[in-house]
Amino acid sequence: MANLDDVASVDLMTEILRRLKCQSKPDKRLILVGPPGSGKGTQSPIIKDEYCLCHLATGDMLRAAVAAKTPLGIKAKEAMEKGELVTDDLVVGIIDDALKKPSCQKGFILDGFPRTVVQAEKLDEMLQNRGVKVDKVLNFAIDDVILEERITGRWIHPSSGRSYHTKFAPPKAPGFDDVTGEPLIQRKDDTAAVLKSRLESFHKQTEPVIDYYKKKGIVANLPAEKPPQEVTSEVKKALS
Repeated sequence: MANLDDVASVDLMTEILRRLKCQSKPDKRLILVGPPGSGKGTQSPIIKDEYCLCHLATGDMLRAAVAAKTPLGIKAKEAMEKGELVTDDLVVGIIDDALKKPSCQKGFILDGFPRTVVQAEKLDEMLQNRGVKVDKVLNFAIDDVILEERITGRWIHPSSGRSYHTKFAPPKAPGFDDVTGEPLIQRKDDTAAVLKSRLESFHKQTEPVIDYYKKKGIVANLPAEKPPQEVTSEVKKALS
């Protein structure tokens, strides 16, 4: 626990004011669904701050539980060491543990889970035991062709991290960094072949999950091909 004597007064006051503002916000439990490159990563921090939610990324949470040697983390580590998949019950248990934190008091954003209908059912059951439910599933809907253009056009300058896009932010000289003149590279994940297989598995896995929540009437389809500011205002509409 941090010693509050060592925290600057202005930081303390800022945090108190933030928490007071959060008290008036409605509780929200959200799931973000969308293929790689659909903009979930851009919108997620905006939603988190606007509605005072905690952001739950199951991969990060698993690693944190293993590092902290929590009872569930120890079980997860055993499974990983045997080369087995971590069970759905374990992942849902780790989410359940995370929801006890003060930062999750007003609700959460789940990103990257559930990926299957069975996981969605187990999540619903756990939330039901807490007397709550998923309020909205934000589906970042975008055409594969637009996504391919968006992702396969990305090039980076490795040493500085500067990024370019052949269509949306091209370098002055094609294939070379504006500042150093050094050659640009493309990440392995940003090639058309890798993207195609990632999209195929995304559609196969995730479409049944979207249908599952559609039956509950809680899916909001967002036009993820639009510029980020427009997507943000669509998110606000969906959550109002």
